[in-house]
Amino acid sequence: MPFLKTLLCLSLPLYVLDQVTKWLIVWNYDAPNPRDGYDGTVVIEGFFEIVRVHNTGVAFGRFNGTAWANIVFGAVAVGALIVIGILWRKNAFPIKTSQWAVFLLFPGIVGNLTDRLVHGYVVDFLSFDLQFMVWPSFNVADSCICIAAGLLAISAFMEPKADSGTAGEA
Repeated sequence: MPFLKTLLCLSLPLYVLDQVTKWLIVWNYDAPNPRDGYDGTVVIEGFFEIVRVHNTGVAFGRFNGTAWANIVFGAVAVGALIVIGILWRKNAFPIKTSQWAVFLLFPGIVGNLTDRLVHGYVVDFLSFDLQFMVWPSFNVADSCICIAAGLLAISAFMEPKADSGTAGEA
């Protein structure tokens, strides 16, 4: 599948899903209040809840609320997109698994970058209680990035096939 077609058929719908779900959360849940906690809906008692969380940091809420966090992590996102683009042009993703990872990185990075630019924070809303720990809240974009990271890790142990084509033909 050509690059642009895959970008439009996979990355764009995931980006739209990410943004629509976040807007639904913003419209339907109150902003988090340090005094009252999070507005949420229990979906599966003791396991899964939908909440509204504002995250200016990165994964697992690291650096959340720190000065300049949005600007720094917004710049990191733009830089990552540029580096991925350069690496794609240099055929650094010759394996289909790594190419799919790139197509998942785009909606993940752009989805959270959009939040930083529009809201001033990333909207996280999926909250799981794993009994031994409450997993930090996340969103569709975060899921895309995590799956992409897994695919990149797997592809690091794979050899490109001689007839697999180039990244530009993905």
